[in-house]
Amino acid sequence: MEESNPGTALIVTFRAGCIFGHPGAIWIGFSIFFYTKWMEAVTPPSVIDLEKQYLLQNYARLPVVLQRGKGCYVYDTSGKRYLDLLAGIGVNSLGYAHPRLTKVIREQAGRMIHCSNLYYHEYAGPLAERIARASGLARVFYCNSGTEANETALKMAKGYGHAISSGKYEIVALDNSFHGRTIGALSVTGQESYRRDFEPLMPGVRFVPRNDITALEQVVNERTCAIIMELVQGEGGIHAMTEEYVRKARELADRHNALLIFDEIQCGVGRTGTYFAYQLFDPAILPDIITVAKPIASGLALGLVACNERAAGVLTPGKHGTTFGGGPLVCRAGLEFFNILDELLPRITEVGSYFRMRLTEMQRQFSFIKEIRGVGLMIGVELEFSCKPVVLDCLENGMLINCTHDYTLRALPPYIVTEQEVDRAITILKRVFKKTKPPQAA
Repeated sequence: MEESNPGTALIVTFRAGCIFGHPGAIWIGFSIFFYTKWMEAVTPPSVIDLEKQYLLQNYARLPVVLQRGKGCYVYDTSGKRYLDLLAGIGVNSLGYAHPRLTKVIREQAGRMIHCSNLYYHEYAGPLAERIARASGLARVFYCNSGTEANETALKMAKGYGHAISSGKYEIVALDNSFHGRTIGALSVTGQESYRRDFEPLMPGVRFVPRNDITALEQVVNERTCAIIMELVQGEGGIHAMTEEYVRKARELADRHNALLIFDEIQCGVGRTGTYFAYQLFDPAILPDIITVAKPIASGLALGLVACNERAAGVLTPGKHGTTFGGGPLVCRAGLEFFNILDELLPRITEVGSYFRMRLTEMQRQFSFIKEIRGVGLMIGVELEFSCKPVVLDCLENGMLINCTHDYTLRALPPYIVTEQEVDRAITILKRVFKKTKPPQAA
């Protein structure tokens, strides 16, 4: 049977009235027909329909339309509330409608949003100083996103190697890594599923397993211009690098005159309970370059590279640039974020530890939880089966969480999350897990 079409049905009704000559049927047909046309004119298509019709279909969105947020909660267009454990994939570091951040953004938007990098403004320099002091590095370049920051770092590495030798162009990256979706960043992303449809990519990239010191020693050589790694792999399932492995990378980079790049886009700027993840080591293992984005402007688009003088010397005037990067609005928001972050760092460690403790307790109740991983408020819960259905069940129960690397639930909550909200998250997870039926082994 063909799908019912109300418009067609109304027209048929109208025609039938005309054919049979019944005055009432004719009047009803006319009335319904024109009412339908009026409703079509005044009732807009849903935002979901518009996206399906006009946007590239490159996102598998969840069936919810979010409208507003407050603290660690968001609300959909029906008013339903959700505890947000994803924070825009680690972006909304201060949650939603943070009063101090909102005040600064509102005030600056009324003064100046953008002025281009042809001129100075009041906030780029002070924010760069703040980043330099927090990171132990010397100079900063602003851009708009994480993948742009990584493209800048790769360009620095290529230029650095080229100044030494035309044959010094290889980059060592890690299996299971994720550095972005533009061509350069994708070239150093160690996941075949992201790469295969766009190959051949940038040549000269060599991949090694994480935390395999022997493999790292075998590939870093005089042709290497850079080693790039995430100190905690985020998209790869929340896997941390060992201190021994990172120290060996620093040693090999020094021995072969290569740059060491730490991608801190997801694990940096407070997420692990320190300003940057490399500061978890004692003493800190200082890179030549870090790339930063997600949390630093708490929802506004700001990415950056921080580097030492050796790396900074590659990009002299005219060799790199950005139109939007580092405008007054985002830089002022970044400054206020740092002011607030100083107060939050100890709580990030405390609440993150509490969250992992509660998850470990829950693991004893549900045998299909394989492992709890993470540091600070960057947490992964690996299951024995795909966790995508669990994400949908959590959504239905009023919580946003993410599935990464197929089997790992990823939590990147706002830095303002409390123990009470962690308890609520555990309650929801238990409710969902009690109804979860792991697939039977073949």
